[in-house]
Amino acid sequence: MTEDLKRLAGEAAIAHVRDGMTVGLGTGSTAAHAIRKLAAVVRERGWTIRGVPTSIATERLAASLGLPLATLDEVDSVDVAIDGADEVDPKRNLIKGAGGAHLREKLVARAAAKVVIAVDASKLVPVLGTKAPVPVEVHPFGWRQTKNALEALWCTATLRTADGDPFWTDNGNYILDCKFGPIPKPEKLEREINNVPGVLENGLFVGLAHVVVVAGPEGLRTMP
Repeated sequence: MTEDLKRLAGEAAIAHVRDGMTVGLGTGSTAAHAIRKLAAVVRERGWTIRGVPTSIATERLAASLGLPLATLDEVDSVDVAIDGADEVDPKRNLIKGAGGAHLREKLVARAAAKVVIAVDASKLVPVLGTKAPVPVEVHPFGWRQTKNALEALWCTATLRTADGDPFWTDNGNYILDCKFGPIPKPEKLEREINNVPGVLENGLFVGLAHVVVVAGPEGLRTMP
């Protein structure tokens, strides 16, 4: 059921893409559904677009589907970015980064004229931090010191691992998953986290989403 809702939301997000656009391609299972739908639309309608992938996994998926790709440095601007999220609050603020790509995702989102987020209804929360930790990408050098500094902001920080070893991002860094509990002022916490030496970027996306497409048992809706 959840995967069906992810597919419904991801495919619906493609309605914001037009021929000739440069499109930011997000990372994760919902974004993957959007990318597959976009590739099908491009083939059927003969569109010319460029995709800017936010991870190696997304780049590989998009290339396998025949989508023309460019890096963020190779484009003047991004018309629309399509991505998923781990949590969405009523103000369309987000927590992202379960897939470990939030640094590149935030760079593409900030470059985009429109950011479209596609989620299933389970990702909606009354306040950020209700379910998901905040992923923080940190430099491996001195990461324990960075962890201590982050925990001084009143969280529990855990080094993300894969098969017993540290998880490496596409940028060659570590991720600390930080459990803060409810976050009533995400814009303040976003600044505080990024002021910690050793932090590259965090998964709080405040004021970046223009449109949130939500798929639930009752169907599709767009958050106001």
